[in-house]
Amino acid sequence: MSRRPRIFRQRDVTRAIRAVSGAGIGVARVEIGLDGKIVVVTQQPAVIPQDDLDRELAEFEARHGQS
Repeated sequence: MSRRPRIFRQRDVTRAIRAVSGAGIGVARVEIGLDGKIVVVTQQPAVIPQDDLDRELAEFEARHGQS
């Protein structure tokens, strides 16, 4: 029985974890699929900060009944 070729490397997983941690999001676990797909599951949902324009647009849509 021969070994399958590796589809991912340790450094790929390390880079993914560092990127998520660098964004200030905690890592709950890492899943690696049979096809080499790396999925990082976070502890809390990512929050995208809103700038002033996004906030004003949301207020405008709320006042005018659009969503």
